[in-house]
Amino acid sequence: MKGIIFNLLEEVVTRQHGDAVWDQLLDGANLEGAYTSLGSYPDAEIEALVGVASGALGITRGQCLQWFGRAAMPLLAERYPVFFKGHRTTMPFLLSVNDIIHPEVRKVHPGAMCPVFRFQPAPDGALDLGYDSPRQLCTLAEGFIEGAADYFGETAAVEHVRCTTRGDADCLLRARVTAADKANAA
Repeated sequence: MKGIIFNLLEEVVTRQHGDAVWDQLLDGANLEGAYTSLGSYPDAEIEALVGVASGALGITRGQCLQWFGRAAMPLLAERYPVFFKGHRTTMPFLLSVNDIIHPEVRKVHPGAMCPVFRFQPAPDGALDLGYDSPRQLCTLAEGFIEGAADYFGETAAVEHVRCTTRGDADCLLRARVTAADKANAA
């Protein structure tokens, strides 16, 4: 796992809960926590941090990853505004992930193993996103989708149609995004 993910997690935790909580997570996971954005670290370290955080908060791993993804999106927008420019809504932004965002991530962070998404419009206007990654971080992707919708002033509802963490052969997320004015009218 690239260090940028650890850096984002640290920043989200410290902004919302303070430096002491980040230190407690590191202690609970028995980790040093010296992560550089370009470094590579064992996936087990992010899993340990998420495990300690979810236990402390009394939420599931998935809920913790979802919270992290949603809270990290504004930080990503601050650090990488070029990825957000040219998009005025969530859906075109999401559709740019494989072709624009992840190739750029791999340039900046060589060796990054980004997930691959398969996009398919759903009959009801939603977007189906097939999620391919051995890391099984689809709930992190869910949080990123929700955070992107927040960024664009929209609301996202994400359903896990299929999920490898439930024993399915693959992950399929269905995202429904509505404009803020429509979401408030409902």
